[in-house]
Amino acid sequence: MVDYYIGTMGFSYRDWAGVFYPSGVSPKDYLSLYSRIFNAVEIDSTFYGIPRMSSVAHWGDQSPSGFKFCLKLPRSITHEAKLVDVQDELASFVKSACHLGDKLGVILIQFPPSFDAANQVVFEQFLKDLPEEQAFAVEFRHPSWYAPKTTQLLADHEVCWVASEYPGVPREVELTTGMMFIRLVGVHGRFRAHNREQIDISAQLSSWWQWIRLNVDNVHTVYVFFNDDYAGYAPGSANRLKRLIGLPVVKPQIPKQLRFI
Repeated sequence: MVDYYIGTMGFSYRDWAGVFYPSGVSPKDYLSLYSRIFNAVEIDSTFYGIPRMSSVAHWGDQSPSGFKFCLKLPRSITHEAKLVDVQDELASFVKSACHLGDKLGVILIQFPPSFDAANQVVFEQFLKDLPEEQAFAVEFRHPSWYAPKTTQLLADHEVCWVASEYPGVPREVELTTGMMFIRLVGVHGRFRAHNREQIDISAQLSSWWQWIRLNVDNVHTVYVFFNDDYAGYAPGSANRLKRLIGLPVVKPQIPKQLRFI
């Protein structure tokens, strides 16, 4: 059996009010409502700094049993320090994240497009510093990483290679662990509003579903997260994929005159 965790990148967006969250609902209640619809979320706010332990504990309290949080590693580690002398900050981040207990899914390590394979030595050292008891996934945004040696390196350290739909990188699924992690990002800034799907992504989703089916016998867990930039409305896209896979779709409680895809 494969566990599917499908959700969105972030959950607190004004454009979702009235179409995903009922109008007038306080943002402090968004996570509780979101976690009734989806069973996982990617937290982007941690990209900007280590979260307070109290905040992490609150996230856990606002979500049901079995829900998963995937936290993005701070940019101060990946983008600013570029993995150099970051052991203390990494340890502090993991310590804070672990307050989620069994609701902590995967820690996402997202690199900028400027981080190319010329950084392999420092990256390999960084992998050695990752705590073995925690699951990590790496997203590269420079095509130079897409080579067999990267697959082997990540497999050796049991770190998942993120498959992403993002400009400038191949759409490939390279299994390096028993987990599959897919990020459907899209082109930043392509839509003015994010309250409805604005392009047809049926072909793309069918292609990704085919990739999943081809590899499903070799994994135990599949994570898929959608960005609003992918089709204009991440919750609608996430539920569209759930329908394609055959997973139960839960609709939010919103006024009948508003339509949720």
